[in-house]
Amino acid sequence: MTVAALLRSLVGALDAAGIPFMLTGSLAAAFHGAGRATMDIDVVIDPTAAQLRAVVRALADTGVYVSLEAAEEALEQRSMFNVIDTNSGWKVDLIVRKTRAFSETEFARRQEAEYEECPLWVATVEDIIIAKLEWAKLGASARQLEDVAALLRVHAGQLDSTYLEHWIGELDVTAQWDEVGGAHS
Repeated sequence: MTVAALLRSLVGALDAAGIPFMLTGSLAAAFHGAGRATMDIDVVIDPTAAQLRAVVRALADTGVYVSLEAAEEALEQRSMFNVIDTNSGWKVDLIVRKTRAFSETEFARRQEAEYEECPLWVATVEDIIIAKLEWAKLGASARQLEDVAALLRVHAGQLDSTYLEHWIGELDVTAQWDEVGGAHS
């Protein structure tokens, strides 16, 4: 299955189950102009328990690997679980939306878009930057910071700096922001 086919299948299952979602991570960064090679798709979801069971059943029927137990645990812990297309190696991280203020705000700001001829919801460029700064802080990943630097180059002068400054301070990712030269963008 191609990434476009997997994305269409995933979005179709999420829509059919009535689960609000948004594309985030590297694919969303690519949508906003900072692409790089990746074999995973990151999607934030906000399901009820019944919706989650429905989407797991629907996805399993398409032939991908998905664990109902892992999905239910992710819902309970507000964490993530995987969907894997074993034929292509593509992996989807379905991330249950956290209940903290940033996650709620980020989700509310998502934008309707089309990616690979698939209508979906995608995180804003500012929210991708903030999320990647957080991931870099948690895992010291140079790749996350490279993505942020690329997004800053592509969107120079177009970003909501007040919004960025608020959440960068609130989430204590100032060191990562400074490392990519964000304060000078």
